Amino acid sequence: MIHFPRVSRGPLRALSVRLLAALGLVLLIVGVVYLDRDGYRDVNEDGLTLLDSFYYSVVSLSTTGYGDITPVTRGARLINVLVITPARVLFLIILVGTTLEVLTEQYRTNLRLTRWRRKVKDHVIICGYGTKGRSAISALLETGFDKQRILVVERNPNAVRQATSAGLVVVEGSATRSATLKEAHIQSAKSVIIATDSDEVSVLVTLTVRQLTAGQVRIIAAAREAENAPLLRQSGAHHVIVSSATAGRLLGVSTSAPPLIDVVEDLLTPGQGMALAMRSANRDEVGLAPRTLKTLVIALVRRGKVVSLAEHSAGVIETGDMLVYVRDDRPSSGAAAEQHR
Repeated sequence: MIHFPRVSRGPLRALSVRLLAALGLVLLIVGVVYLDRDGYRDVNEDGLTLLDSFYYSVVSLSTTGYGDITPVTRGARLINVLVITPARVLFLIILVGTTLEVLTEQYRTNLRLTRWRRKVKDHVIICGYGTKGRSAISALLETGFDKQRILVVERNPNAVRQATSAGLVVVEGSATRSATLKEAHIQSAKSVIIATDSDEVSVLVTLTVRQLTAGQVRIIAAAREAENAPLLRQSGAHHVIVSSATAGRLLGVSTSAPPLIDVVEDLLTPGQGMALAMRSANRDEVGLAPRTLKTLVIALVRRGKVVSLAEHSAGVIETGDMLVYVRDDRPSSGAAAEQHR
């Protein structure tokens, strides 16, 4: 089942408001009729009780009008003209409006689903909306990635509600099932981020994704234990992030060299100061040494592999190389650079 971002006012709330309005209108007419009960005549000619007033109000507002209770005095007839008849029209509007709103909401949902299925392409699928999944989405949004191109696959109903409340499209179901991933249009995705809470589940999701995409979609998986990283790579993951090992290294660095933690956090947090970035080498940069550039290059990506500047092959930049560099990511500097351009 596909869930779209929640609207500000849900259909159940709208229905409740309309039902309360209809009930309040009925009670108002009951009060008016009961106060002027001497102006009405019953076929039994025994006067109007409170129950008779309810009965007359309901059949009048629903336009049934059996005629067994009728207004006979001028005052009662005037009240029927000025109060009960407009109330009857308003009551019908409430009932018809409720039906139209339900039908309109269903039509709108089907229309959004049709449009989404037609346009979804080159999107990023996040399998798991836990801590790691939410952090991955935050990182994507901070780098300017369009939220409309992010799709969450989650089976937990509470996590589904949180994701839709955050404005994300969610496919509810298990990412280990082929049907769920096909509903997420896995074949046309740009990449898949596997952020489940279990390494065993991550391996199964990776195998399923690789089977459905024949390795054409990039798979990034998170592993809790380092010993499971090779298994994830063998299963088809292009990149594996070991969360426990990475956290352990950072804890060790924070003890031996505390300032390095601030540098790492700065690099990983866009808009704070420094940020890691990657771009293609310009034509006039080919043949130059990476260290001679004004840009602070820290590595090269050549034919899909990372080349450290310490390696001899990274002595000069070649055609097709990607430069991994550190850029100034402060908002003021970005605005100044834009004005300079």
